[in-house]
Amino acid sequence: MPRAFAAALLASMLALGACTVPAPRTATSAPTRPASWGPPEALVAPSSFSGVHGLAIDRQGRLLAGTVVGSQLWVVDRATGAARVLIDAPDGQADDVAVGPRGELAWTNYLTGMVRLREHDGAPIRVLAKDLPGINSLDFDRRNGKLYASQVFLGDALWEIDVAGQKPPRLIKKDMGGFNGFEVGPDGLLYGPLWFKGQVAKIDPADGRLTVIAEGFQVPAAANLDGKGNLWVVDARSGELVRVELASGRKTVAKQFKPSIDNLAIAPEGTIYVSNMADNSVEAFEPETGTSRLLTGGQLAVPAGLKIDGDTLFVADIFGFRQVDAKTGAVRDIFRMQRDPELDYPFSVGLSASQIALSSWFTGSVQLVDRRTLKTTAVLHGLKAPVDAIPMPDGSLLYAEIATGSVTRASGPNFETRQLVASGLGGPVQMVMGRDGALYLTEAAGKLTRIPLDASAPLRVVANGLALPEGLAQTPWGSFIVAESAARRLVEIDPANGTRRTVAENLPIGLAGGPGLPPSYVPTGVAVGADGTIYLSADRDNGLYRIRPQR
Repeated sequence: MPRAFAAALLASMLALGACTVPAPRTATSAPTRPASWGPPEALVAPSSFSGVHGLAIDRQGRLLAGTVVGSQLWVVDRATGAARVLIDAPDGQADDVAVGPRGELAWTNYLTGMVRLREHDGAPIRVLAKDLPGINSLDFDRRNGKLYASQVFLGDALWEIDVAGQKPPRLIKKDMGGFNGFEVGPDGLLYGPLWFKGQVAKIDPADGRLTVIAEGFQVPAAANLDGKGNLWVVDARSGELVRVELASGRKTVAKQFKPSIDNLAIAPEGTIYVSNMADNSVEAFEPETGTSRLLTGGQLAVPAGLKIDGDTLFVADIFGFRQVDAKTGAVRDIFRMQRDPELDYPFSVGLSASQIALSSWFTGSVQLVDRRTLKTTAVLHGLKAPVDAIPMPDGSLLYAEIATGSVTRASGPNFETRQLVASGLGGPVQMVMGRDGALYLTEAAGKLTRIPLDASAPLRVVANGLALPEGLAQTPWGSFIVAESAARRLVEIDPANGTRRTVAENLPIGLAGGPGLPPSYVPTGVAVGADGTIYLSADRDNGLYRIRPQR
């Protein structure tokens, strides 16, 4: 995508800057276009990771933590909680990480379907297996160095992976019910949860024989052995850390965490580390005392699409859906992944007076939520990578699909009536309704486009040559604020003539996706308050920023 303005564009910016600043507004008038903008202020503080998942303790005693969306493998200081990237994107994408008998690290690239290995820090990274969509959990048999990995969600299978990377994976078992977050025991058996069955089980890798150990969980996500006859299990939906006695199968809730916990690791001294994908948090639990402490965490996971109504910001947070006070930055959960089964990894949010629309290109769905009750009223499935949706006053729904390059209106019973609004778009990203009644959307190809919904005029490109434009919002004085994620800046665009000026630069936005993923990946969210204050979600550091107009 283009990253620099052309000379003609620069001239347009200078022309904008030369305009006379309107007089200060009165108590009843709309705010006027400011002379300039203040620096970005963190309304919600940044955090590490981009949703945190698999954990492991390596031979150096380091706590390793993986993130899928951020495509990185991190190290967390077990004393201070300070976190840093150990293996960066794209190779570092890790849903789970395991430590081998010689200190080697192996991890799963969930989105790209690969298993990778590195012998030691500084060694080259090798691909051991590929073409395994949804490859999720893995672990070594520390007796002999054998490596096992499971597919969950995008597949349901358990494999033995050749650590030399020469032989194809050996299928051990299929259709288990989501054998997630497992560990190889000292007996060579694999102990782990069955996500979709609410059970924990052990599997013999020699013949695939499965034996249920305990059941009655809501959504068991991961399990680890403590070497004392116990299997420790995290339940993603209930938020419980549960101790299971292997001999009897008896369960004891040891600690109540927030829902959306995802994985765990047990240190040699017995401390249990628990990750939470919705809070970017890692907590340390002491079984002997029953106490826990927060090592690191945040209030948002991966903030993406953003809308504002009054003093309330609505944030599509991928692993949650949040409400943020635009004045104080206070964050409140509306939905959390796994606690609320209908939530489906939201990347974008749309608002009407009565409805909320949450879109997920990853799951091909749009979820509609009643604003008064905050209950889900409908879910549209089977869409082709929907990147944004707007609930309309007449009860219909506009949605944009990046896979088809189109905008469609869905209406009628169960939204079964579909009307094509626009097609041939160069990668639609985000949409807003303009004050003139037209639809405005950004296209990954570098455009801000106006689409009259009444077909009174053809589509019109308002601005071209933008550097991967994503989030957009209209100001009270009529211009549009657009996030150019590839250039990591915000610009203000006059819809009448396409002239623009820079609002802010060097922003922590523009998280890159991998092969086969939408170019916008995690869309930068933009919202503008009634006083002209700009709000921005930052996918590179998980912060939410406020930029005040300077008049």
